[in-house]
Amino acid sequence: MKKLERSLSLTSVIAISIGGMLGSGIFVLPGLAAAKTGSSVWVAYLLAAICILPAALSKSELATAMPSSGGTYVYIERAFGPLFGTIAGFGLWLSLLFKSAFALVGFGAYLSILVSIDAGLTKYVAVLFLSLILFLNIMGVKKVGKVQIFIVSLSLVTLALILLFGLPKTSSDLLEPFLTDGNMGLFSTVAFVYISYAGVTKVAAIAGEIKNPGKNLPRAMILSLFIMTIIYVSVAFVLVGNIPLSALQTDIKPIYTIARILGGSYVGYIAALIGVITLISMANSGVLAASRFPFAMAIDKLLPEFMGTIHSKYLTPVVTIVMTCFLMAMVILFLEVEKIAKLASAFMVMMFILVNVCVIVLRETSAQWYKPPYRSPLYPFVQLFGILSGIALLILLGSGPMLAIVGIFVLGVVIYFFFGKNATRTGILRKYGHRPALYLLYKRKRDKKIVYRSNQPKMMQNLDGKLASDAGVVVPLLGNERSPEMLVEIGAAINKKEKIQVVNVTEVPNQTFLDAMVEENPRIASLERRVARLAMSQHIDVDFEAAVTHEISDTIHELSNQTHCDWLVMGWNGRAHNGILVSNPIGWLLTHINSNFALFKDDGVRYIGKVLLALRPGRSDQNFINVADRICRFYNASLTLLHVVPNNTEWETINEMESNSKKRLLGVNTSSMVIIQKDDDPIAAISKASASFDLLILGTPQKDNWISVLFGTGKDKFTERSACSVLRLTMKDH
Repeated sequence: MKKLERSLSLTSVIAISIGGMLGSGIFVLPGLAAAKTGSSVWVAYLLAAICILPAALSKSELATAMPSSGGTYVYIERAFGPLFGTIAGFGLWLSLLFKSAFALVGFGAYLSILVSIDAGLTKYVAVLFLSLILFLNIMGVKKVGKVQIFIVSLSLVTLALILLFGLPKTSSDLLEPFLTDGNMGLFSTVAFVYISYAGVTKVAAIAGEIKNPGKNLPRAMILSLFIMTIIYVSVAFVLVGNIPLSALQTDIKPIYTIARILGGSYVGYIAALIGVITLISMANSGVLAASRFPFAMAIDKLLPEFMGTIHSKYLTPVVTIVMTCFLMAMVILFLEVEKIAKLASAFMVMMFILVNVCVIVLRETSAQWYKPPYRSPLYPFVQLFGILSGIALLILLGSGPMLAIVGIFVLGVVIYFFFGKNATRTGILRKYGHRPALYLLYKRKRDKKIVYRSNQPKMMQNLDGKLASDAGVVVPLLGNERSPEMLVEIGAAINKKEKIQVVNVTEVPNQTFLDAMVEENPRIASLERRVARLAMSQHIDVDFEAAVTHEISDTIHELSNQTHCDWLVMGWNGRAHNGILVSNPIGWLLTHINSNFALFKDDGVRYIGKVLLALRPGRSDQNFINVADRICRFYNASLTLLHVVPNNTEWETINEMESNSKKRLLGVNTSSMVIIQKDDDPIAAISKASASFDLLILGTPQKDNWISVLFGTGKDKFTERSACSVLRLTMKDH
């Protein structure tokens, strides 16, 4: 398995970013936008891209500094505190909610081309499919990456073909009038189509999964924005150059219309089908993302506690998913299409203004922890342009969206004072801000100690507590260990330092916000008690923590980095096609962690009195002997060093090998011996020998083929055929 299995490349990130933008912005919106400004609609798309560029650069900087789940909500709350976090959470929720509702309205229109549906019933059909999306999200069905890439590719190919055949047929007569409502009409259209590019910043939420995010994240955002700008501008130009404005301005399925004009009915049907697939996919991902925000706010105690409820079986935020889909249904049924688009743009403009302000606040307050690998160029002029242009766009959207934004601010303040005023978190501006900012936004509170919730993730997005940075061994418990105590005990036997860090890791679906699972439950409490009892009986220093994650491998990698440990010790079943070895790319982990790595296959042996160390002849054995010696001293066990050589090996070679091995065992403080056995089948020989021992210690397979052992060939035959417990060691070169 390749090294980049769990590390998103620049190409993958660009695909994800384009996928976030490709949808209603081009499949539904162009006709409504053309009604506001005429054939200059393509200019509006171009200017909107320029206006959103500062937000893309600012969010790149914030994401590399804080690669946390929650994205914009986390950035705003971290900068301004819970009050603005409440307002931002509502704004983000509504922007995604309205955008997804808009996509479903377009979906209904495209579906009506393929299925005979009365025009007045398309909204009800959209609501019907929304109920399907609701159940998919509650059941925790994750998006399949390959399917998403396929949909994006299909949409791009369709749009490329429209450009290829549509540009030559563009009529100059249809390009008049260029401006139907003057410059103000053009600028108001810029605000109207702004929502089309909102998806460009979605990839910031997965900054922790991107290879070299300091470079690749901003590159991906800029390149994907550039690509989509070309597509939006070109397609909009083809639409106004081939479809009369009188027909286009009321058309919410323009891609079908242009495809039918260029290629006939059957080509139109194909375009309608692609529109259906693209828009339903966009709506599904929108519900998944939107439901996270009120759920996160409930976990942060900024909304009623019941909104943080998760499904007992599927571990998804069922209340907020239902609430999001219900409001989407109300929007679809009772709001006009144009109003939906305007409100979606307004809420997103407001959020991007705050994102630009966040960068200024975090830089100017000089917070010590704020050290983003990537910094936005031309600071602060880029951010100031984003703020001022955003305010102008909000004004141009009209009084309705402005009143809605004022309503969000008022509602956010009211809810904050009902639920969130006792929140112990504080924003950076209050903690580090200069006095003018403090006096402007906050009342001064003297001699009040700042405290955090016990489950506030302070390290990274996956961890929920403080880790022992001086731990020599980290033992992740994934819930499938035969005996967690035995695994911890093996970790203690290997440890050269005093402390061991044990972390119980719980993996949850993407729909579940990580903070939802950090509270104590009986199983974790029991596990902590058992580990504490082991620590007391064996006189070892153990620190126990709990972690919640969407991806176990990222969390384990993070544990290794946070603790600077010597060893990472994990349970193993010796097989490649079940257990943790399928659901988590251990091969990727082995190439990334900086510590030594031990996999322990527990065969049920509780008392270790005899240890067998079986190594390849000719390799450097001393490091493995030292580890085996520590284990033997911990258990007061004896050590046997076994070498299996081919039957045709000369006795002189065997004697020399035995002599060298005994010299290496001189420093061992336990009873030890050397056995050199002739056998052309080392697997059978070691398997037979293991019957007389309690623990078999093995090194990594020859030619570093760990990946083939764990994933490609199926089974580790040495481990599978062993008659006792097995500890397989991977030693890093330090």
